[in-house]
Amino acid sequence: MEPETPRTQRVPASGGALLAPGHTYGSVTDKISAIVLTRGTRKGWWFGFLITFALVMMLNYALASVVIRGVGLFGINIPVGWGFAIVNFVWWIGIGHAGTLISAFLLLMRQKWRTSINRFAEAMTIFAVSCAGLFPLIHLGRPWLFYWLLPYPDTMGVWPQFRSPLVWDVFAVSTYATVSVLFWFVGLIPDLATLRDRARNRLAQIGYGIFAMGWRGSAVHWARYEMASLLLAGLATPLVVSVHTVVSFDFAIAIVPGWHSTIFPPYFVAGAIYSGFAMVMTLAIPLRKYYGLEDFVTMRHLDNMAKMLLATGLIVAYGYMMETFMAYYSGNAYDRTMIVNRMTGPYWPLYWFLILCNIVIPLTFLWSPRIRRSVRALFVISLVVQVGMWLERFIIVVTSLDRDFVPSSWRMYYPTGWDWMTFIGSIGLFLTLFYLFIRYLPMISIFEMRELVHKTAEEATGS
Repeated sequence: MEPETPRTQRVPASGGALLAPGHTYGSVTDKISAIVLTRGTRKGWWFGFLITFALVMMLNYALASVVIRGVGLFGINIPVGWGFAIVNFVWWIGIGHAGTLISAFLLLMRQKWRTSINRFAEAMTIFAVSCAGLFPLIHLGRPWLFYWLLPYPDTMGVWPQFRSPLVWDVFAVSTYATVSVLFWFVGLIPDLATLRDRARNRLAQIGYGIFAMGWRGSAVHWARYEMASLLLAGLATPLVVSVHTVVSFDFAIAIVPGWHSTIFPPYFVAGAIYSGFAMVMTLAIPLRKYYGLEDFVTMRHLDNMAKMLLATGLIVAYGYMMETFMAYYSGNAYDRTMIVNRMTGPYWPLYWFLILCNIVIPLTFLWSPRIRRSVRALFVISLVVQVGMWLERFIIVVTSLDRDFVPSSWRMYYPTGWDWMTFIGSIGLFLTLFYLFIRYLPMISIFEMRELVHKTAEEATGS
């Protein structure tokens, strides 16, 4: 049962830019729920879904081949023992950070502009973490023995090495995934009840009713819901910092030149938020156009996300500069050689291309309000940042390993077709899950949008 609120209360024409004027409680509910319940499955949805599902089948084939034949199918070698698997793991974990930041941190800060984008940002987090979790398991070589990383009381008395950051990853990522799923599901409960009450199909009523967990919109339900949301937000907010900090320790704890750096934890966190907000924008712009949600996801939202890209991009640029400066200031010959190798060695085109994608293009154009108000420009910039952040992870992993301390062991790393199949297939898995999400669940929070209608109307009337 929906909360008893006046269906006719309208957002006045002067009601700000977070929500287009003229909306009522009823219109918000009708428009968002109609995408799931009454519009049906469009041809465009089927077209995109079948393409991404084909990529998932390619991923399944690649994973089965690697499990049967071994990780020798990948391009890893000696000394480059970490290849696409670790690059993609760090990239996907980073993408998942913006969802938690938007949902949890901005909720605690009472930022209203999160309302229209928090739901699919949370879903993006869960799907990105699911993709990230695949790659360390593949990288193990024997993925069926992954439970050795868990502290279980085995008969041999062998325990994980708790001083290894690779074991820390297990705890950090699993905790992050658990809290993210709980936070996402709790936020869905009121909207699942709305879909349950509006669904005409008996099977849909039962399905939504089961996951609505008996929600009736009573005052007790709302009080418990708000308390649970705040508690989960309080738990999730430190995870934004801690998870990618722990991931950065995979590198920073090592003595490998280019990895052994104290700037890695904040640098990795800023880069994660940078790529995460870029992915949110990459998803939000086509969705608002295809489903006609421009009155919910307004230019104010895109402008705020562009400003977040600009802020985190500046931090990332600072990290690049400090990394280079400290390599020279430290007087360490190995660190200096590593920096020179990145800039002028065999991978120099990739390094300068990532500088172009992560620093030059975003930090040149995002200062302009005119660019921030251009939907096409923001979409292109978000894609450019995604490419740049993936290249950053590639450069960090490969250029620190391909030229080891002993010149006789130097060797180039070339990804094979199996590397590319797993990477592109993981993108297909992410998009397949996202297609299913937008088809069967409300991509925008219904009850929070109605609350925004109420608050906007109150502010406009001065009551």
